[in-house]
Amino acid sequence: MHIMTVCLGNICRSPAAESVLVRKLEEAGLTDVTVSSAGTANYHVGERAYDLTILEGEHRGYVFTTVGQQFVAGHFAEADLILAMDGSNVRNILRLAKNPEDRAKVVRMGAFAAETTGGILDVPDPWGYPRHAFVEMYDQLEDAVDGLIQAIKDGTVDEIVARHAEG
Repeated sequence: MHIMTVCLGNICRSPAAESVLVRKLEEAGLTDVTVSSAGTANYHVGERAYDLTILEGEHRGYVFTTVGQQFVAGHFAEADLILAMDGSNVRNILRLAKNPEDRAKVVRMGAFAAETTGGILDVPDPWGYPRHAFVEMYDQLEDAVDGLIQAIKDGTVDEIVARHAEG
């Protein structure tokens, strides 16, 4: 399985989600899952993650190895699951979908959070805010990633995606 995390610029939320997923997948022994990230805009192609993303991530023990790339239609063929950080990201991704199969791969990251009865929460963009916004972002991402890891172990990923698919 290949999971792609997607936000707007690919320097805050999606590289953070990628790093959290990589470590937690490794800790869970799920070696057959790969992860990458992208942004719906081309603002930061080739750049490393934002300084506060790295600062808070490294404080939590995460490693950052990728650089920004833009999400393109070809990514639908590479990814089995596309985790968007918010509704705007979802809409931008779905504009590139060619068929219902592409659309069915797209779900917001919050679909895997511990609490979804009040609806799926977006992961707010912390860019331009102080460090506490990045702390909150990581807290939210870690919760959702824990839920995703459990869903992978339980074999319920497809069920959750179907229930919350955005397309």
